[in-house]
Parts: sequence; structure tokens; C-alpha cells
Amino acid sequence: MAQPQGSPEDLGRQASLPWTPGEDGEGLMQAIQALETYKKKDPFKVIVRFKAVGNAPIMKQNFYKITAANRFQAVIQFLRKELCWKAGDPLFTYINLAFSPAPDDTVSNLFKSFATDGHLIVNYSTTAAWG
Repeated sequence: MAQPQGSPEDLGRQASLPWTPGEDGEGLMQAIQALETYKKKDPFKVIVRFKAVGNAPIMKQNFYKITAANRFQAVIQFLRKELCWKAGDPLFTYINLAFSPAPDDTVSNLFKSFATDGHLIVNYSTTAAWG
């Protein structure tokens, strides 16, 4: 059964809209601009230096530029790909031979806190090297 225009149900639906079709579209344009800004990746890149520890294979190239907005998990996945290691193969990573970062840490935070000579040094091993 159709509701007459101006009924309480009809008014409730109109009130829940963030913008109405009759507006000049300024609010809609601001929302679109905000979404486009959010979608853009941070172009800032960090130089990551990989160093083998123990019996881990040494990489031919050990300097890479990685987007700072990435999580450390992306660095781990990249390292596995470069070493041709499967997901089940053991891989332990450390920052500056000191600690193992959480996979959800961002590369930019690690770089800001632990950079050495403009590089983020990531040590990797096949066995646990430090506690």
C-alpha cells in the first residue's frame, strides 16, 4: 500500500540522507575529493637493506625501495618471494639485530624510529637468532 507524500515514514527516509538531490552538489563534491585523497598512496619510499644472519642465503641485491605506508608483513612477503621460500619455510626477521617487529607495524614507523644511515636494516635468518 502506497504511503501519501509527507507521511512520517517518508520524512524519516529523507532525513537520513546526508545530502538531498536538490542541493547544489558541493557536499557531494567534497565527499568525492575526500575519497580520492584517501585512495592515494603515500609516495614516500624507504630504503630497506636486507642482511643475512647465520646460514640464511645471501641476496644478490640487498637494497630495495619500499613504500613507507606498507605494513611490515609486506616486507616479509617480499623477502620470501625474493628468496623463493614457501609459506611454510622458517623465516625470522629482525630490525638492527635487536628485535622482531610485529607484522602490522608500518614501515614508516619502523624507519622513523630505527633508521641507520638513512636505511632500515632488516636482518633475516632461517633459525631464531635472538630471543
